[in-house]
Amino acid sequence: MTITRREMCLLLPAAAMLSEAVAAPLARAGEQDTSLPSAGYSFEKLPVKTAPSGVQTREALKGKLATGESIETHATTLPPGAMPHPPHHHVHSEMFLMREGTLELTVNGKSYRLESGGVGFVRSNEEHGVKNVGATPANYFVVEMGPGAS
Repeated sequence: MTITRREMCLLLPAAAMLSEAVAAPLARAGEQDTSLPSAGYSFEKLPVKTAPSGVQTREALKGKLATGESIETHATTLPPGAMPHPPHHHVHSEMFLMREGTLELTVNGKSYRLESGGVGFVRSNEEHGVKNVGATPANYFVVEMGPGAS
């Protein structure tokens, strides 16, 4: 089979794209992996930070996943009637995973009641806030994902 110069010129852009598709992963293969390692974290061993308001936080994870996304995870203990901070918004998304107690999650003015085992989700840039509306401390995990999470 013979290929004319015209046909060869038509194939050059495709050949260039193919070589880039093969070369890029090979270049990354030599880079050092700085993503979070697989591990287990005992709740009792997580360092506790207590704010003057009595809100306690325990940071568990903070960094990048192997796929490039930023992630930050912490546990919060919120006293009855307390809010960790005023309603706000940010670029990253957040997930709230309830361990025990009762939390009110408000997103763009709509409230959701979260109790033990409940899950709340706030997508990027939506105004949200949480408040312990129960009579006992609310214990929950927050998982932040996306830009600005780590």
